[in-house]
Amino acid sequence: MAAATIPAPAPVPAPGRVRSRRATELMLTLFAVVIAVYGYADVGSAIDGKVPADTVGYGVGLGVLALLAHAAVRLRAKYADPLLLPCAVLLNGLGLVVIYRLDRATATSSAPSQLMWSTIGVALFIAVVLFLRDYRVLQRYAYVLAFGSILLMIVPIFLPAVYGAKIWIKIGPLSFQPGEIAKIALAIFFAAYLAVGRDVLALTGRKIWKLELPRGRDLGPIVVIWLLSTAVLFLEQDLGTCLIFFGLFVVMLYVATGRIGWIAVGLVMVGVAVVPVALWEPHVHSRFVDWLYPMASIEAGQGANQLAQSLFAFAAGGMLGTGLGQGHSYLIGFAVKSDWILSTFGEELGLVGLAALLLVYAVVVVRGYRTGRVLRDPFGRLLSIGLATLLALQVFVVAGGVTDLIPLTGMTMPFLAQGGSSLLTNWILVALLLKMSDAARRPGLPAEPGVLAPPSAPRPTAPAPQGDDGGAGGDDDSDEGDEDDGDEHGTRAVPEP
Repeated sequence: MAAATIPAPAPVPAPGRVRSRRATELMLTLFAVVIAVYGYADVGSAIDGKVPADTVGYGVGLGVLALLAHAAVRLRAKYADPLLLPCAVLLNGLGLVVIYRLDRATATSSAPSQLMWSTIGVALFIAVVLFLRDYRVLQRYAYVLAFGSILLMIVPIFLPAVYGAKIWIKIGPLSFQPGEIAKIALAIFFAAYLAVGRDVLALTGRKIWKLELPRGRDLGPIVVIWLLSTAVLFLEQDLGTCLIFFGLFVVMLYVATGRIGWIAVGLVMVGVAVVPVALWEPHVHSRFVDWLYPMASIEAGQGANQLAQSLFAFAAGGMLGTGLGQGHSYLIGFAVKSDWILSTFGEELGLVGLAALLLVYAVVVVRGYRTGRVLRDPFGRLLSIGLATLLALQVFVVAGGVTDLIPLTGMTMPFLAQGGSSLLTNWILVALLLKMSDAARRPGLPAEPGVLAPPSAPRPTAPAPQGDDGGAGGDDDSDEGDEDDGDEHGTRAVPEP
């Protein structure tokens, strides 16, 4: 019988043209600046009855920083996600507005210092975008970054406690929290480690009810991270950093392996570490007591403590808020511009404004997760999801603390709260997400989440030989459901019958 004729393979459809969306980013960034400037003017009008004289200067300064950041993205990350930079500018701008508002109520001047840190943060953002040509180079330095960050975190243990926790390093008038730097460094380390060892960690050990627990021999890495987190909790009395570190690792471990048993193990290990400290360490114990009995000080005739004042502020805000500059959240007192700044948003912008603020954070987190889904390399996928999780965990820990959902941890709200270390870290985090989203959206890579390659052309098949009974031949060689056998176009030679 003559050889079957094989039709020429259909051409593989070229990927659709990927739009850079830089014009969209520019418009949204300018809109974010306008919102921040309007808030600044509204605060002055509410307190003084007139728009502050330096409103234009504030707007120009914030606008220049935003445009410089946008120019860097346009130059070196042309296909980056268009929503990340506008969200960061909006959050940073609103933080400056509320810090200025609290300055007016407390007769302090923290807003100029925060503006200086914002400028340095944007400069670091621009440096990362311009000079980090390929995020995958970070994988080479994962262990160096992790070791260096751990050394930095050891230093505050030997220094005096500040506000009950040993998390600060002071050099003259300047101070910073090494734990903030360690968050990104450890996220890079976790991504690098799990990208290599995820297959081993995915193996199942014993199954208890519906949980597939990991093998005992694979628990070594998580035990090391648990010991590190526990050491932070015991030696620095820093509950927030402990939760962030361990929560980040467990989430990334689950993403890498798909085993829900790791989450169960993680929750048990966190409980083993936190419960003893909550019972016996005075600084942490007092926060647990306030969490369980927020109104106890009022019932004892000692007045409202900070947590009770925060709850009163949220209640006073109602649905639409009292308006910027017209609330009384400054009565919370200590750390009102850092730990408790979310209470000011809740009182003066109400439930609607607070929900909108949390949705802006949610946009950044979701876009980070989307980037992780599209990226092909395991390191980039895990790092993108890890950085987004890092932001989500910090927002949850802070918001949960000031609303009495979980014990207060003393952490700062990303971008909003007063604090240079946190602000610089979060600008670097957004820069890394931008670089990875640029790699994910560049032409030649899939534009849709979860699609790793353009669809291949259908494979031609030779007509099946007819049997004696007029039916199909003996074997069913249908191509339906077959896997690609390695040919570039998905076609294969058909042998002569």
